[in-house]
Amino acid sequence: MKVLAIANQKGGVGKTTTSVNLAASLAHLGKRVLLVDLDPQANATMGAGIDKARLKHTIYTLLIGESTVRDTIAQSESGRFDVLPANRELAGAEVELVDAEHRETRLKSALAELVDDYDFVILDCPPALNLLTLNGMVACDSVMIPMQCEYYALEGLSDLVSTLKRIKQNLNRRIEIEGLLRTMYDPRSTLAQQVSDQLVKHFTSKLYHTVIPRNIRLAEAPSYGRPILAYDKSSKGAQAYLQLAEELLARHNALDPAPVL
Repeated sequence: MKVLAIANQKGGVGKTTTSVNLAASLAHLGKRVLLVDLDPQANATMGAGIDKARLKHTIYTLLIGESTVRDTIAQSESGRFDVLPANRELAGAEVELVDAEHRETRLKSALAELVDDYDFVILDCPPALNLLTLNGMVACDSVMIPMQCEYYALEGLSDLVSTLKRIKQNLNRRIEIEGLLRTMYDPRSTLAQQVSDQLVKHFTSKLYHTVIPRNIRLAEAPSYGRPILAYDKSSKGAQAYLQLAEELLARHNALDPAPVL
């Protein structure tokens, strides 16, 4: 089981879009996938087509010990993957866990029970280095960093790399950077091209060849509670995330023949 955190301390870079659509693309390629929503906004939960208002158990009840991991799992019918869903209650988890024992390892312990159930676990982390993100960083094997090709992105990337180094030293020896993903890319922008060139120059081995374009269909899909493959499989956004999933699997030598769309 590969546990992959989707993280960036900067907001609005496509973390949730990447989490939901990578999960759906991996499931489409025949992998058993669990999506974990660690953001109190619960956008990944809604984007997977799950009604957060009707949930009996969530990642919140799991982290504070009021539900088991198997009781908490919900299903995304449109995405064909499982979800540990969230709602607004998750915002209170930090307060309730602040004095709790093993507060940074709650998620890791829960996922350990599922090691034979899934091929990939995708963690959608909030845009902050808080206790929820820390649980994700401690539980994961590696981190995928979505980023827009803009000036401030490079500075934010430096901060995030420093954070990951500290976590590796103190809390999770196995954590690595899985790769950097260029999102919301507009090839007509000179700045985007310049920043992309800088990323290619400095992070060649860690930079995904796949680039996620700025795409209106990707922006529309969450409002229908559907991953882009289920909303418009012929769109550029759908094809880009399917290509990302194939590239990820190829890196791990786990690529099966793709089913017909």
